[in-house]
Amino acid sequence: MAMMVLAIDIGGTKLAAGIVDAGGDILARDEVPTLATEGPGRVLERIVRLAKALLATPGVAADTIHRIGIGCAGPVDRHAGLVLNPPNLPGWVRVSLVEYLEKALGRPAVLENDANAAALGEFRYGAGRGARSLVYLTVSTGIGGGIILDGKIWHGLQDGAGEVGHMTLVPDGPVCGCGNRGCLEALASGPSIARRAREALGTGRPSRLREIRDITAADVVRLAQEGDAVAALVWNETVGYLGLGVAAVITILAPERVVIGGGVARAGDPLFEPLRREVRRRVTLVAVESVPILPAALGRDVGILGAAAVALEAEPI
Repeated sequence: MAMMVLAIDIGGTKLAAGIVDAGGDILARDEVPTLATEGPGRVLERIVRLAKALLATPGVAADTIHRIGIGCAGPVDRHAGLVLNPPNLPGWVRVSLVEYLEKALGRPAVLENDANAAALGEFRYGAGRGARSLVYLTVSTGIGGGIILDGKIWHGLQDGAGEVGHMTLVPDGPVCGCGNRGCLEALASGPSIARRAREALGTGRPSRLREIRDITAADVVRLAQEGDAVAALVWNETVGYLGLGVAAVITILAPERVVIGGGVARAGDPLFEPLRREVRRRVTLVAVESVPILPAALGRDVGILGAAAVALEAEPI
């Protein structure tokens, strides 16, 4: 029987897991809330229960599942199997995730940060199929990224590659969660879009945004499409910032494809059409027309398929 893996995606909001075969088909999947505030001990127990339930799925030959792939919110030390101190997993300071799961589930495990895992998943099974290189951006609560070069994750020095959300675009811009000012994440992530919309209302200009108690990025793009001038201003600025970031990535790496996922990317054409125009305007030294800028294709399964790809491409046992 073909090799299968157990794939686990650990985020601050939900835990997802699946049994995945070598072709990227998900044979069984489930997810539960993370309940991260309960601390690492309780969350680890929840992961093990989720995994064991999947391994007991009728029709799944558990003895053919030889490896566990884990995608986890970073930072992580993939060599030591440690989760270091992710902002959205309180108390996870140097947690020995790989050792714990290997003992609990009786199989070797391999760990990767979730953005790199998602990049590999899209590369193997999604919008990157057929390419040799890809840059993946996720634009959501934060902005992360992963780089695939010659079919492999490019980790860089101390696994620091791919932090596209923390390139500086506005030197004296808003403070980012990383401590720097003017990062792409501080300008174009979901919460940053909402913050800039609230700030724009301070000009006194009329806007239907005033009718919304808790403004979201989705509200901004919807009202921008409906002709709201303040929302359109904020959204156009957002696309401009993202265009600067994507243009820089293309100029430096010249990837065959750029793939964008995450909640903000669900805006669809109102994001991708002006973004492509902005990137074409900014990139002059690379044949930018040859670099498709595509929406991510794997949807809610990107975490599972990314973790599976990491496991399937690990060194032979």
